Amino acid sequence: MSLITRPDDVRFDLLGIGNAIVDILAHSDEGFLEGHGLNKGTMTLIDVDKAEELYGDMGAAKEVSGGSVANTVAAAGALGARVAYIGKVRDDQLGTIFRHDIHAVGVHFETPPSTQGAATARCFVMVTRDAHRTMATHLGACVELGPEDIDTELVAQTWITYLEGYIWDPPRAKEALRVAIDAAHGAGRLVALTLSDPFCVERHRTEFRQLVEGSVDILFANEHEAMSLFEVDDVWEAVTRLQAIGRIAAVTRSDQGSVVVTPEGVFEVPAVHADQVLDTTGAGDLYAAGFLYGLTQGWDAERCALAGAAAAAEIISHIGARPEADLTEVVRLAIGEEVGT
Repeated sequence: MSLITRPDDVRFDLLGIGNAIVDILAHSDEGFLEGHGLNKGTMTLIDVDKAEELYGDMGAAKEVSGGSVANTVAAAGALGARVAYIGKVRDDQLGTIFRHDIHAVGVHFETPPSTQGAATARCFVMVTRDAHRTMATHLGACVELGPEDIDTELVAQTWITYLEGYIWDPPRAKEALRVAIDAAHGAGRLVALTLSDPFCVERHRTEFRQLVEGSVDILFANEHEAMSLFEVDDVWEAVTRLQAIGRIAAVTRSDQGSVVVTPEGVFEVPAVHADQVLDTTGAGDLYAAGFLYGLTQGWDAERCALAGAAAAAEIISHIGARPEADLTEVVRLAIGEEVGT
């Protein structure tokens, strides 16, 4: 049975609003992380001086357009969804890279770039031998996203507006998200949220709880974020709390698969095996892409979660958070039916 039904009067299936970031990817080790005061497996916000220090000290790196929700939107588009994005970059070299890359994968992206102020955001992604990634992010131009950047007509024309938890840090960006939420619900559309990171949840727990209980229709979280949200030590207690709220939620559990919470019940769905695990960057982003694409197709909870798991398995098999394989084929093999037609 379909989780939800898409209306016929939408221009886009999915609109993402998030931090427009260029990822700088490099291999690293625990000693480097400790030496720079970084907590392995988490995201730390840094200033421009720290960004220059990290860039000078890290090894050979690769620059790839990223940003959590941007990754999700790009992958959902690759699967066949009609997608759009709102995010702020500067009119500099990294901003040009970001705009080119997101347009190249068919994403509608028309947010005007900043012409002054901070540079385009960059995220240093340090991947250790065990494939875990530690991120240090200089938000740069991202903090300049404001209510004036939200195209409320675009939001009203989109079925699901997907919000990035990380963007709750800059005050004006938070205002922008509230404008988007009001525009979506005012047009009878849906709002989805990713909690982004356990430390992000700690910073904004009260507000995130209010959002989940009152403004969010679809929630994405890993088990640590879900437990942090409700301040519990057991993931199943967090699942119980989510079910009581009565929304759709997908809680990822790494190699233990995911748990989909719906008003009708709770569904455990296994992970999809990856032939190799080189970098877990973007696993949650790609899970959300597959899941949200499944929603646009009227799939049930299990198929949505399998699509997400398959997309996540593809992304952890190589360095970087944008797919290298044909995602439609990857998901087709996981769910046993054609994708993107």
